[in-house]
Amino acid sequence: MYIANQWKDYELLDTGNGEKLERWGSYILRRPDPQVIWPITNETGHWKTADGHYHRSSAGGGDWQFRTKMPERWTVSYGELKFHIRPTNFKHTGLFPEQAVNWSWMMDKIRSAGRPIRVLNLFAYTGGATAAAAAAGAEVCHVDAAKGMVQWAKENAQLSGLENRPIRYITDDVFKFVQREQRRGRQYDAIIMDPPSYGRGPNGEMWKLEQDLYPFLEFCSTILSPDPLFLLINSYTTGLSPSVLHNLLHMTVGRKYGGEIHCGEIGLPITASGLTLPCGILGRWEAK
Repeated sequence: MYIANQWKDYELLDTGNGEKLERWGSYILRRPDPQVIWPITNETGHWKTADGHYHRSSAGGGDWQFRTKMPERWTVSYGELKFHIRPTNFKHTGLFPEQAVNWSWMMDKIRSAGRPIRVLNLFAYTGGATAAAAAAGAEVCHVDAAKGMVQWAKENAQLSGLENRPIRYITDDVFKFVQREQRRGRQYDAIIMDPPSYGRGPNGEMWKLEQDLYPFLEFCSTILSPDPLFLLINSYTTGLSPSVLHNLLHMTVGRKYGGEIHCGEIGLPITASGLTLPCGILGRWEAK
């Protein structure tokens, strides 16, 4: 397991009863997590005094209950990177802290490459990986279909002092964008993707990860440069095994370029118990 244990502004304080208790900077949030199927050992302290508590609704969705007056958003740092945090209507905060293991890894890969690196970040959300790659010196193309997320990513890059770095922000359907890039002959040295389990395109196109990820990976391999650096897949799809990502990478980019493949779970350390909360999986292909 790859564990994001280098945070100072984030801490997973405790877990139990389908919830996690987190510190985001100076604020404590309590929100659901489907992986937490054990009881709360001691529901006292911050469990009772959390600044914000997300309650699920039996009709679907849910809402936040705030115990204290909080700002609409605030900032947390991870090393040289800074991010806006904002509790959203769907329990999220705009950042997945476990992804820090990937930010550190890709920054090391880019900085040690010894050459200019062009990175494509697909399903790029609020731009954690975009900021990391740009801070390491890469030229980045950030693609997400949600206009609000692309704007959030721009603000995160500005927070980190990256507004003048070569980052191209694209609000578009990821699949159509990749197809156009292939027709234009544009190539990338590294590709990052965080594909959803299910999705629907602007014209009703359906995406289902189990049936579409392999052909999409195969197509993405056609826009890699002749000397690619890495390809990274993140997945939060329930039931998908790291071994499946290994097989997909082996049959696509690995078959074409050789290299090495490393896959596994990603997780966050739980302060109260000393255990680790699993938070999805990753698959990394990298050149030897």
